[in-house]
Amino acid sequence: MSPMTTQTNPDVLPQEAHIGRTALRVNDLEELTGFYQDVVGLSVLRRTDTESVLGIDDTPLLVLEGDADALGRHQSAAGLFHNAFRVPSRAALGDALARIQEHWQLGGASDHGVSEALYLTDPEGNGIEIYRDYPREDWPRADNGRIRMGTYPLDLGPLETAAAEASGFPAGTDVGHVHLEVSSLEAFRDFYVDTLGFEIQTEVPAALFVGAGGYHHHLGANTWHHRTGPVSGRGLSWFEVLVPDDDSLEAVRERLVTGDIPSTETDEGVVVHDPDEIEIRIRANSSNQ
Repeated sequence: MSPMTTQTNPDVLPQEAHIGRTALRVNDLEELTGFYQDVVGLSVLRRTDTESVLGIDDTPLLVLEGDADALGRHQSAAGLFHNAFRVPSRAALGDALARIQEHWQLGGASDHGVSEALYLTDPEGNGIEIYRDYPREDWPRADNGRIRMGTYPLDLGPLETAAAEASGFPAGTDVGHVHLEVSSLEAFRDFYVDTLGFEIQTEVPAALFVGAGGYHHHLGANTWHHRTGPVSGRGLSWFEVLVPDDDSLEAVRERLVTGDIPSTETDEGVVVHDPDEIEIRIRANSSNQ
């Protein structure tokens, strides 16, 4: 990641902005740690009695916060639709498919025009996508320049053929995007686009996809299941947006002030809550994790 931002519009996030860590509140920390290691393919980087940090090499991607007393997510509550782990190659996606087929159950598989993706659900009901992008120059676009994403059947045969028999995710894997279930797309747009500075990439019925730097989406939001209340119980605890430098972080702070959005300063950056009370941690990529 370049230490310099090439962003010239102060009202949008710089093109290097991306998702960092994401965190889940879980009941059975041991079971979920094993699942995300053995089935999904992450490595355990740190482990305590109450928390597991998983990632790739030395880069944390997923934090599991153990809370045996946490209630289940209410059916009306906003929260996570899925965390999406992006792998760098078809071989890595083929290996993910093999792990799922051996240890778990595949929930679905789709070609989205911009990517090919596998779907599954963890033991506590949290959605997961594992995907790889097609080359950016091949992403289909509408006449207005927006990215066109669809949902088409994915032939699993080429993935099975491409598998390299690796037991986990390779270097270069990251959290490509987080997809949320929200109570209002209008409120999502006001907060994530008009205030935080993401840009709309595509819209489909009852869903909106926003990203930085022309990426097809760093965040998705949908109202398909008609959630009406704030995030609560097990599931999504928080996620992280990384910006490339302190100047970019300061620009976000200024937009939060202008939008009259309460925020909290931390040693890492800024913590803010969206209209559904989902916690977002925003920090410069150069700061310590």
